[in-house]
Amino acid sequence: MEIDFSKADQINSWPFQEAKLIKKKINNKPKKGYVLFQTGFGASGLPHIGTFGEVSRTQMIMKAFNKISDIPTKLITFSDDYDAFRKVPENLPNQKMLEKNLGKPVSEIPDPFDKHESFAAYVNNKLKTFLESFGIDFELKSATELYKSGFFDDYLLKVLKNYKKITDIVLPTIGPERRSTYSPILPISKKTGKILQVPIKVEDEEKGEISFIDENGEDCKINIFKGNCKLQWKVDWAMRWNALDVDYELYGKDLVDSIRSTSQISKVLGKSAPLGFNYELFLDEKGEKISKKKGNGMSIEEWIKYGPSESLLLFMYYTPKKAKKLYYDVIPKHVDEYLRYLKQFDEQNDIDKLNNPIIHIHSNKVPKPEIDISFSLILNLVSACQSDDKEIIWNYIKEYIPNVNPSDNPYTDKLVEFSIQYYKDFVEPNKKYKKPSNDEKKILEELIKILNNFKTKVSPEEVQTEIYELGKKYKYELKDWFLFLYEILLGQKSGPRLGTFVLLLSIKETVKLIQDSFLR
Repeated sequence: MEIDFSKADQINSWPFQEAKLIKKKINNKPKKGYVLFQTGFGASGLPHIGTFGEVSRTQMIMKAFNKISDIPTKLITFSDDYDAFRKVPENLPNQKMLEKNLGKPVSEIPDPFDKHESFAAYVNNKLKTFLESFGIDFELKSATELYKSGFFDDYLLKVLKNYKKITDIVLPTIGPERRSTYSPILPISKKTGKILQVPIKVEDEEKGEISFIDENGEDCKINIFKGNCKLQWKVDWAMRWNALDVDYELYGKDLVDSIRSTSQISKVLGKSAPLGFNYELFLDEKGEKISKKKGNGMSIEEWIKYGPSESLLLFMYYTPKKAKKLYYDVIPKHVDEYLRYLKQFDEQNDIDKLNNPIIHIHSNKVPKPEIDISFSLILNLVSACQSDDKEIIWNYIKEYIPNVNPSDNPYTDKLVEFSIQYYKDFVEPNKKYKKPSNDEKKILEELIKILNNFKTKVSPEEVQTEIYELGKKYKYELKDWFLFLYEILLGQKSGPRLGTFVLLLSIKETVKLIQDSFLR
């Protein structure tokens, strides 16, 4: 279904709010011919979902801008692969080899996976593959290539000529110990290949020549061009805004303080800081910040092992300014949220469609929803059947929804596969069935009678009501009653709406699950 964006001015979602701010600032086509959106990532660890979040959110804003403006756009994903490799992430192989190469640019570190010419190349290719698989249109820029090719040389010279002004901006923001060795320009040792954090002396401002004392205590003199040096990260960030003429960039909340000094440096170099906003960080299940150094949290490939890519994009869309825990339990919820929005879209008016998050996941054409069955329900069906046979699961679905088959519902078929994988890895290992007491057995026997008395054409609502009334009869709190049934039927503390679940599984199989509990 095509999306009509003619009423885009009535859209209230945050990507369109940001797009309107960009349009307000940039009314005419820039000299370079397009509005440049940039994201950056450090290549010193495996790409995690935080990196993907920055890119996918930036793309949402860029696509929103494309709907309200005819100015061309471009998205750059910039790899800081010329940064020093300062700490070995815990989730990498060949730890000893990596330890030996600490201090060198990441692009000079051998690939610990032995697949690419360097660790940076491995990380860059991994991220590139993931982003392309999500249909994100971007250009990957490598800091190493731009430094070594001389692309940055004119801007490095600007840094050198404004050396004192830049130093005066940065020094108040760092600790006393770091101040003693601070330099905006970090020379690269000709002997060890390491990036040196040492004071420098400007020898010839016009020729770009500097001197410093290297790690062996020897006097050295180099020019700063063609990859002979690397800028300190705040200066590097500001320099990049200037060199690439960046118009928009998001940044994490942890960089809010840094953005102030970086913006000041950018002005010294001749350009105001680009538009953008800070987003909150993702947390692991313990509430700790996700870090590529620690290797905690969830990777992109882990999410898409258990849920479709659309569910991950929806997770990224939600509340970017709110910190969110990112662990496996959130996947089923976001799959079902996606399916709910997809179903709503078909029935909504034009304005409601434009405010439906689905348009930021499918920016041009929204697919038709398939059969009306939730991911959670399929997952609980797999849990009840304790089967990894997709055909068995589909047989139950066919009984519940006549005249359906996997070939006509490929998306649902994929959800069945995801459910089986999720069940095997997260649900099955934690199952703990309840053994009913003698009094509880009598209540369950009454439930069996209720189920067996249902007619063939019974509705999920009727089943749900009768189950609910039985719990009330025995003075259960509603929450405790359904918890009891979930532990009996599924060995879990949570579950689906039972009226629907009983009919999907079938009354016969539900009765069997209850009877099996008597034998525990």
